[in-house]
Amino acid sequence: MTTGDLRNWMWNEALAMVERAEHLHRRFFEPDLSPIHAASWEPPVDILETDLELLIVVALPGAGHDDLDVSVEGDVLRVAGYRRLPSVARSAVIHRLEIPHGHFERRIRLPATRLTFGRSELVNGCLLISLTKRV
Repeated sequence: MTTGDLRNWMWNEALAMVERAEHLHRRFFEPDLSPIHAASWEPPVDILETDLELLIVVALPGAGHDDLDVSVEGDVLRVAGYRRLPSVARSAVIHRLEIPHGHFERRIRLPATRLTFGRSELVNGCLLISLTKRV
């Protein structure tokens, strides 16, 4: 391969990379016209078990009760919803966003133990779900 061929090949590769980057950029900013939004993140969970209950702690900082949907589908607990940006973000200059926001969903397979939905409450940015064991 001569120097001219190598330079030509490198130029063509650079142009192809720029074209791929522009395509990704356009896809990123496409409006989502579908009525159902796919989950964009999964909140972390802690699962604790005692003799009487299964306690699931879901980290959801800033999420409100009205933005949450908790359901049991077969042997899977589903926690879904929407975490909004703080209202101050509308007028602020954003330097960094590390806490996820937008639509989320977390599916947790439940053990074979017979469980009854006990209670759920938001405490200190975490959703606490208690599933009582049935005998």
